[in-house]
Amino acid sequence: MKSRFRAVSAIKVAACAILLASGTSHAQKHAHIPTSSLTETAMTTLHATGPFEVKLSAQTLAVEDKVEGATLGRMSIDKQFHGDLEASSKGEMLSAMSGTAGSAGYVAIEKVSGTLHGRSGSFVLQHSATMTRGTPALNIIVVPDSGTGELAGLSGTMTIIIADGKHSYTFDYTLAPTP
Repeated sequence: MKSRFRAVSAIKVAACAILLASGTSHAQKHAHIPTSSLTETAMTTLHATGPFEVKLSAQTLAVEDKVEGATLGRMSIDKQFHGDLEASSKGEMLSAMSGTAGSAGYVAIEKVSGTLHGRSGSFVLQHSATMTRGTPALNIIVVPDSGTGELAGLSGTMTIIIADGKHSYTFDYTLAPTP
């Protein structure tokens, strides 16, 4: 019974984490990366969009799932991106749901492999999200220097949009010139 409770709790926490992602603000959806801090060479911020599918699977936690009123969860992430980013990703998500309605958070790391506007390679996305009594905040960034192949030098921010039960992304990015 205890393991069933943990699995159900993990699924509830993951659902809460996905809801966090759907509440991005207008400013977050249209954020651009300041290119002046990346290099002396002028760079252009590019924009990619498209749909994606995601599969989340509950995983066993290394720690107790109930810690002083917070329910913890761990999920594996498996995504298929389409559109300007034709790629797949694998990752891990850790989440926490407090005892206060509408308050939760998650962190995640996912490695994305495929093509971005025809350039092939891979990169890592880092997620950090909170929801404070129903008010969401989401930040998804490319881990610095994680780009490989034709995506070496990639930096950027991604936004997740959930509308009518369908997932999509916007991705504002720059590619540093290769040395």
